[in-house]
Amino acid sequence: MKNTYNILLRAAAVIAVAIGMTSCLDKLPGDAIPESEGMKTFNDAEQTLTGIYSALMNGGLYSGYLTLLPDIQADMVQAVQGNSNTYGTLWQWDIRPTNSEIEAVYGSLYAVIGRCNFYLDQVEALKASFTDDESITYLDYYTGEVYCARALAYSELIKCFCKAYTPETAVEPEGGIAIDSTYFGPKPLKRSTLKESYEFVIRDLVKAETLLEDAEYGYSSPYLTHASANAIHARTALYMQDWDTAIEYSTKLIEDNAYALSTAASYTSGVSPITGQSKVYSYVDYMWTNDLSTEVIWMVDYTITSYGGALGQVFLNFNNDYVYFYPDYVPAQWVLDLYTSGDARYSAYFTNLQTGYAHALKYPLLTKYFGNESFIANIIYHVSKPKPLRLAEQYLIRAEAYCEKGQYAKASADLTTLNDARGGKAAGLSASNWKEVISDERVKELYMEGFRLHDLKRWNMGFERTHQAYAQPEGSTKKIEAGDYRFVWPIPQNDIEAPGSEIIQNKGYASK
Repeated sequence: MKNTYNILLRAAAVIAVAIGMTSCLDKLPGDAIPESEGMKTFNDAEQTLTGIYSALMNGGLYSGYLTLLPDIQADMVQAVQGNSNTYGTLWQWDIRPTNSEIEAVYGSLYAVIGRCNFYLDQVEALKASFTDDESITYLDYYTGEVYCARALAYSELIKCFCKAYTPETAVEPEGGIAIDSTYFGPKPLKRSTLKESYEFVIRDLVKAETLLEDAEYGYSSPYLTHASANAIHARTALYMQDWDTAIEYSTKLIEDNAYALSTAASYTSGVSPITGQSKVYSYVDYMWTNDLSTEVIWMVDYTITSYGGALGQVFLNFNNDYVYFYPDYVPAQWVLDLYTSGDARYSAYFTNLQTGYAHALKYPLLTKYFGNESFIANIIYHVSKPKPLRLAEQYLIRAEAYCEKGQYAKASADLTTLNDARGGKAAGLSASNWKEVISDERVKELYMEGFRLHDLKRWNMGFERTHQAYAQPEGSTKKIEAGDYRFVWPIPQNDIEAPGSEIIQNKGYASK
């Protein structure tokens, strides 16, 4: 049944959606099915699901802002002298409710939710019209994916626009997000509590897990699966400080034979499109050069004629002249220093390259997102398929949850397994150092995948930037205290001022 299901899904062409400023009040601009017609056939349901995956390709989400901005804002990079000032305001911590990139993240996530609600409002009536079991089974699978997509979008909104979860903050009035559970009818214009927001996500995940339980799945899936719901559930539980549930759901994936960590073992040799020199490629390399890996649970799929943003652009800008590199940002030295000799992640993520700037900086640039090789063959640079759910994160989730329960030997075993696969080495864990070790391991593994700002927020940690050679003077030295209100992004001003809105702005951001 799984193969048939995959064939049906793959028959639906996903069309890229351009970045646009939307809000939670927007519905489905450009959707394949006019609102007046609704979902009347199986094909309509399939097209609506295709529209959801299309919305997830948006450059405001995983192929752009949602992935890059949390790490650029934090302590992970330095802006280079002569940079284009792309994302400069966030790097400088000049965070405002009118920031266009933050507006795009917020609006794009609610656009995904709107598409999901359009489907969910109508699917039961459509299902009741079917008489054959096969169509009902496939429709249930589709519905599971939609619940998973909505849970994912809401979890990202919570992560970016709400305080870190504690028993105290969870029940504060209007500390969560505006929950919109229907497409038709009046829209909610008031924020829920953080506890209510998380509970909504969990309910959607449970529905997704139930509906997708019998659907087959495998690694590097372009479709949200039962495993995807488990992965989001584990992450959500960690953020909710529900250590036992985080361990339970991450263990499901770690013990799932469908997935295995990519290793430092070599699989082939060839000429690097980055340096033009021969290189031995590891399986860790292949995950990023070819966007295929046994550890990827879900990725946003692209083709050379249909793709989202270019994750590697601001770190390389090779397509400025196709000769030199003009990075806006380079990795912070402290990040590079975390990797031990032989760690395959270092060679997969970074390459020492000559820049084209007048100051002639030569430095290990972030080449993790240099681009998918099939895209590069078509002169499309810096476009990689985003991989929001990976098995490696599940090891890190479980290790952190074990530490929170004082089970350091179990946590150390997980970190050792991850580092053995990568050819690296993790420090020993104890009650006094575990948070620092977990922090370093998450940086080493998840560099520039959008976790750092939120990790610092939930750990109640600040940071201090130290100036590096060739860094832009303004902003290269900065100290941000733990608990700074700017760890939480502001609700976009256009949603605060929308007609009938009762949405309360996050603390610290002035509302007009």
